[in-house]
Amino acid sequence: MVNRELLEAIRSGLHGLADPARAAGAQAYMKSTLPSLGVRVPEVRRLAAAAVARHPFGSAEQVRATALELWRAAGFREERYAAIDLTAGRLVATDLEMLPVYEEIIRQGAWWDFADGVAGRICTLLQAHRPYMTAVILAWSTDPDFWIRRASLTAQLKAKANTDPELLRRVIEANLADREFFIRKAIGWSLREYAKTAPDWVADFVAAHQDCISPLSRREALKNLAK
Repeated sequence: MVNRELLEAIRSGLHGLADPARAAGAQAYMKSTLPSLGVRVPEVRRLAAAAVARHPFGSAEQVRATALELWRAAGFREERYAAIDLTAGRLVATDLEMLPVYEEIIRQGAWWDFADGVAGRICTLLQAHRPYMTAVILAWSTDPDFWIRRASLTAQLKAKANTDPELLRRVIEANLADREFFIRKAIGWSLREYAKTAPDWVADFVAAHQDCISPLSRREALKNLAK
């Protein structure tokens, strides 16, 4: 089931692009125990896309199996980036069976680059399966794992006019009291993005919650409105 030729192409390609001088700095920047190869994210993305073009997937099941194999066996951070990139195709864009894959990435990755790397995928699932995914996002908004809660906050970053404001309100209100930096940043980020579509809604929300929204979230939310 796993696309072995694709995995070999990605792994060998990444090692071919490795930059030892950059790797140490990249690992330190990400505060990661997982080593880095020093390959830039755009280069990882191009490599993964080229590998898929040469060794295409035969089914959605193969996408899931291959992405999880690369994710779980990764010895370098860039391999995990490539695993996320493998889920970008139309074959699995609206496939609800991808949700456990994204959840595993968020929980096990436990850092902003991995959690945010699948935010757009979750947004697409939400648009395609609103009732089911709305219930999932609401459950995530109160999960003990704050990375899962961050994912509930970033799930509509790319929704624009298709944003569900009631869902956005509920997931933010569930997390307003949290003092975690990555939660407060995500609250502000989600509001800032929605302000591009509904500035009055965001301004009213911030005003209504002025006694409990953190300064960081407020500042991020109103950044573009102030201009």
